[in-house]
Amino acid sequence: MEIVRTRKRPRLAWDVAPPERREAVRDEAAPPRRGVSPPWREDDREGHYVFDLGENLTPRYKILSKMGEGTFGRVLECWDREAHEYVAVKVVRSISKYRSAAMIEIDVLNLLAKHDKDGSRCVQIRRWFDYRNHICIVFEKLGPSLYDFLKRNKYCPFPVELVREFGRQLLESVACLGWNYPCDVWSVGCILVELCSGEALFQTHENLEHLAMMERVLGPLPERMIRKASSSASKYFRRGSRLNWPEGAVSRESIRAVRKLDRLKDMISSHVDYSRASLNDLLYGLLKFEPSERLTAREALNHPFFENPT
Repeated sequence: MEIVRTRKRPRLAWDVAPPERREAVRDEAAPPRRGVSPPWREDDREGHYVFDLGENLTPRYKILSKMGEGTFGRVLECWDREAHEYVAVKVVRSISKYRSAAMIEIDVLNLLAKHDKDGSRCVQIRRWFDYRNHICIVFEKLGPSLYDFLKRNKYCPFPVELVREFGRQLLESVACLGWNYPCDVWSVGCILVELCSGEALFQTHENLEHLAMMERVLGPLPERMIRKASSSASKYFRRGSRLNWPEGAVSRESIRAVRKLDRLKDMISSHVDYSRASLNDLLYGLLKFEPSERLTAREALNHPFFENPT
């Protein structure tokens, strides 16, 4: 038996406190009753919701498993008693900045749902609610992510036929939203390279090293872009004309990490047997340094890599 302290805060309609305050007793052996909320517990020190499998997340949802965890919170597999379906519930950490970010995410998800009429291109939000100071976002339950699939298969590259199909789906998703943000197209290009090679294209969190990797793979940054760099970014360049590399590298290890990268065309050639010419051309179009010169999602969908697979 474990004594769990109650929390001193207002409770929601589905979790009303008894008239008098008393300690809630948690019996590990006794299964939770249908529709009954578990006793109040303190969140962990990082603000994550603390739970046991089999408990209820409001009377509607029964927690079946933990599907994953990230910076913003945890994702729980739940059974939706009203809709009679399995769902994925993202339980956001009870920290102000993450709660605020979650509300922005909800707005974006609702916008996606509005544009994706048939619900075939973007993950679908079912609903959201606020439970014990945690924003909870209910999604349709999907299968493993591409990254999970890569990981389980020891990061083996995907066949080019699957790269083509995944690329088409990604670009259709971006195009159907009516967005034309070059950064989204850049992201699609990076994902396609990872699917082809089995490795993330730019594996770094250090800004100068990231820029050096980009030059190593894609060629020199255009001087006109360097000249337009903001004052905060000018520290990464020498005399406003070239990248401050390798002089500005933080370590020899960083220099080695950049040197071991191949050019994009060589990277693709080592993993793709056919369609390599059209795939290379598509990727260079998606990964143009100058955003205004980058392919749009709709232009990319009309590329020979998708139109004439050979």
